[in-house]
Amino acid sequence: MKKIYFLFMVVHFFLLVKTYSQTPIVFKGDNIIIGDHVSILEAPDNKLSFQEASVSSGYKLSKSQVPNLNLSKSDFWLKFLVKNESSEKHLLLTVEYPTLDACEFFYFFNNKLLIQKSNDAQNFYNRKYKHQNFVFDIYIEKNATETFYLKVNSSEQMVLPIIIGTPQKIVESMLTHDLVWGILIGLIIVMILYNLFVYISTRDDSYLYYVVYTAFIGLTQASLSGYTYHYIFYNSPVLFNKALIVFPGLAGIFAVLFVSSFLHTKERTPKLHKFFPVIIVLYASAIILRILGFNHASYRMIDISALSITIIIFSVAIIISFQGYRPAKLFLIAWSIFLAGLILFVLRNLGILPYNMYTNYTMQAGTAFEVTLLSLALADKINIFKSEKEASQEETMNALKENERIIREQNVILELKVNERTFELSESNHELNTTLEELKQAQTQLVESEKMASLGQLTAGIAHEINNPINFVTSNINPLKRDIEMLLNAITVIENVGISDDSATDKQIKINEYKEELDFDYLKIEINHLLKGIDEGASRTAEIVKGLRVFSRLDEDGLKRTDINEGLESTLIIANNLLTNKIKVIKEYGDLPQIECYAGKLNQVFLNILSNGIYAVQKKFGEAAGGKITIITSHDEENIFITIKDNGTGMDAHTQKKVFEPFFTTKEVGEGTGLGMSIVYNTIKKHDGQITVKSILGEGTEFILQIPIIFNVKAT
Repeated sequence: MKKIYFLFMVVHFFLLVKTYSQTPIVFKGDNIIIGDHVSILEAPDNKLSFQEASVSSGYKLSKSQVPNLNLSKSDFWLKFLVKNESSEKHLLLTVEYPTLDACEFFYFFNNKLLIQKSNDAQNFYNRKYKHQNFVFDIYIEKNATETFYLKVNSSEQMVLPIIIGTPQKIVESMLTHDLVWGILIGLIIVMILYNLFVYISTRDDSYLYYVVYTAFIGLTQASLSGYTYHYIFYNSPVLFNKALIVFPGLAGIFAVLFVSSFLHTKERTPKLHKFFPVIIVLYASAIILRILGFNHASYRMIDISALSITIIIFSVAIIISFQGYRPAKLFLIAWSIFLAGLILFVLRNLGILPYNMYTNYTMQAGTAFEVTLLSLALADKINIFKSEKEASQEETMNALKENERIIREQNVILELKVNERTFELSESNHELNTTLEELKQAQTQLVESEKMASLGQLTAGIAHEINNPINFVTSNINPLKRDIEMLLNAITVIENVGISDDSATDKQIKINEYKEELDFDYLKIEINHLLKGIDEGASRTAEIVKGLRVFSRLDEDGLKRTDINEGLESTLIIANNLLTNKIKVIKEYGDLPQIECYAGKLNQVFLNILSNGIYAVQKKFGEAAGGKITIITSHDEENIFITIKDNGTGMDAHTQKKVFEPFFTTKEVGEGTGLGMSIVYNTIKKHDGQITVKSILGEGTEFILQIPIIFNVKAT
C-alpha cells in the first residue's frame, strides 16, 4: 500500500508540474461550459487505468464547446485544468447527458486521490444528488489550480455539455431546465387529453394515432433528458436503458400510422405510401434489437429509421399540400418547425451554435410547436367536414326552397282560379237566381275548385314525402357504381391470376395481397350499406305511393267495403308535410269492421278536417311545442265512430253554427275557400251518417263522425 501511495504522489507531482505548462479554466463564480478546454483520450480496449490515463500523451484538445463523441464501445477520458479565483471552495461539476452507461470522476485534493462514480445502471435514489444529470463534488482552494479527469462510456452517441459552477448557480440552472420541461410536458398532456376527448366524440382514428404518437414523442424527449429515469424507472435502470430506443421506436411507428390516416396517403400518394410498412419494420427492428441487448445496433437502426421517415413524410406532406388539401399545409409547417428545432439542437451539439439558454431548448420548443400545430390541423379537419356538411345542407335547403316556391306559385294560381270562379258564380247567381239547375252547376264548379286546392295540398305532401327517400336513393347510386366497377376490376384481376402459371399458393398470395390493397372487406361492407340505403329509400317511396293510392282510390268508382283505419293512415301520410315535429299525433284505433262507402270521398273528409285542425294548432302554438292532434276510432253493432280533435284555437258558438255553411271560413284571405267543411258535411250525409262538432274557444275543437257499417242505398 505504501508503494501504491508513493506512486500516486509521484503522479500527482508530475501533474502539478504539467499544470503550470497548460492554460487552466479560470473559475470566478459564474457557471462555465468547459467543453472547449477539455482534452480527450479514447481507450478502445477499455482497460486503461487512471494511472495510465493520467500520464498518457495521447490527449487531443476538444475544439467544440460541447464535446461530441462518436458512437463507440470505447472508454473516453477527458482531462481539464481548473484555477479557482472565486471565494467558494466547494464547487459542482455537472454532465448534462443522463444516458451515460458509466461516468467516473478523478482528482487530487490535499494530496489525496478522490474518486466519484455514477452510472444509469444504479437505482436513482442511490445517487448523492437526486438529479438525472451526473453531478460531482469539486473541492479546490482559492487561487489553486488542479487537474481533473472524467471517464465516460455509453451505448449511445455521447454529447457532453460539461458545466462547472457553485452549488447555488448549478441548482438555479437545473430549476430553469426543469421549469422548461414542466411547461412542455404540461402542453403535451393538455394536447393528449383534448384530442382523446375529440376521438371519443368522433371515433376518427387520426385523433387516436395523434394521441399515442404525442405520448411517445413526449416520453422519448423525457427519456433523453433523464426524466423517465428520475420519475418512472428510478428502481429499474434496465428498463430505462431499453426505453431510450423503445419509446422513439413506438413514436416513429405511430407517426407513420398518424400521417397515413390524417393525410389519406393511400389515396393521395399511393407510391410513397408503400414505403410506410418498410419504415414500421425498421422501427420495430430497432425495438427488438434493444430488447435483445444489441444496444449499438439498435441505436444505428433508429438513426436509419428517423432519416427515412423524415424524407418520406416531408415528401408526402409537400405533394399533398400542392394538391390543395388544407390540413396537409398545417402538417407541413408543424413538421418543418419540429425538424428546424432538431437541426438547431444538433448544430449546438456540433459546436456550430453556442451553448446557451436559447439553443438548449430548441428541440423542446420544436416539439411544443409541432404537437400544437398538429392539434390545430386536426381541429381544422373538423372544420372542413363541417363546411362540407353545411354545403350539403345548403344544397338541400335550396332544393326545398325551390319546391316551396313551386308549391306557393301553384297555390296562388289555384287561389286566383277559385276567386275567378267565385266571381263568376256570384255573377251567375245574380243573373240566374231563379234557375236552380244553373245554381247546382256553379256549385259543382266550386266543389271542383276546392278539390283543386286539395290537389295542391296533395302535391305538396307527395313532393315533400317522396323527395327525401328519392334523394337518399340517388345519393347512393354513384358510390355504388364506383364500388361495382372496383368489384368488376377485381374479378378481372383475379381471373388473370387464376389463369396464370403460378402455383396455387402464389395465386392465393397474390389474390390476398390484391384484396388487402383493394380493402375488399371494407368494400363489401360499403356495398351492403349502400344497397341497404337504396332499399330503405325505395321501400319508403313505395309506402308513400301505396298511401297515395289508398287515399285517392283511383281504381274504385263505386261502393266498396273499406278499412277506415287504413284510410286514416293514408291521409296522415298525405298530410305529413303540414305536420311539424312540434305537433304530436295521437292515434287510438279500434278494431273496426270494414264498411261499405265511397272510400276516396271519405279520405277527402279526413284530409279537410285534419287540415283545419293543423291550421288551428299552428295558429295557437306557432313554432312552439305542445300542439296535439288526436284520432280515435270505435264502433257498435250498426255504426263506426271517428273522433278527430285538436288543442288549437277552438271556436265560439257563433262560428260553430256557421262552420258547415258554404264559403264560410275563419282563415286569412288567400288561405282557404270556405268550401272544405261544406264538402265534409255533404259527404257524411251522402253516407247516411252524422257529424257533430264540439269546441271551446282557446282550448280546441272535436269532430265526431258517425257512419253506418252497412251503406243505405236510399241515402244517395
